[in-house]
Amino acid sequence: MSQTAATGRPAEPDQLAWFDGLSAADARGLLLACCAAEPWAARLVAGRPYPTVVALLCESDDAVAGLTVPELADALARHPRIGERVPAGREASRSAGWSRQEQSGMAAADEPTRQAIAQLNAAYEKRFGHIYLVCATGRTAAELLALLQARLGHDDAAEWRTVRSELQQINRIRVGKLLAGAP
Repeated sequence: MSQTAATGRPAEPDQLAWFDGLSAADARGLLLACCAAEPWAARLVAGRPYPTVVALLCESDDAVAGLTVPELADALARHPRIGERVPAGREASRSAGWSRQEQSGMAAADEPTRQAIAQLNAAYEKRFGHIYLVCATGRTAAELLALLQARLGHDDAAEWRTVRSELQQINRIRVGKLLAGAP
């Protein structure tokens, strides 16, 4: 039996049936809350029905691997910076709520760590031309800072490979949450 990436619990067959049964427009909209890359969402919608959650997650990974650099950049444009407060409230999107959860390790960060992350975020953006994307789930502020410092030493090609890997991890978690929230 497959497990959802978000919970580690066995995925219910009806969760996958629910997703597979959505209209293309509804599935696309929900997927774009997970990841803003249009080609990624289109590929996952077109691949339905999925025999297992694992097959869906593998298709997600393959779709991210196939994104062009401009398509990756579009996806990054919708992610908040690490350490930025993501707005709460009625107008906040599902994606914003997930980002708050994913960055919960920042809640305990002291002010010097927050400032260091903000400064290195700016240096990273100047160096690479896009935000620092990292799968923050389960990571402390100190870990996120150390990863950011290390990644500033990457060349462009290595960093885009890392961005793809991080986006694959984030998408797996978010698709799992999407399925876990199925009616």
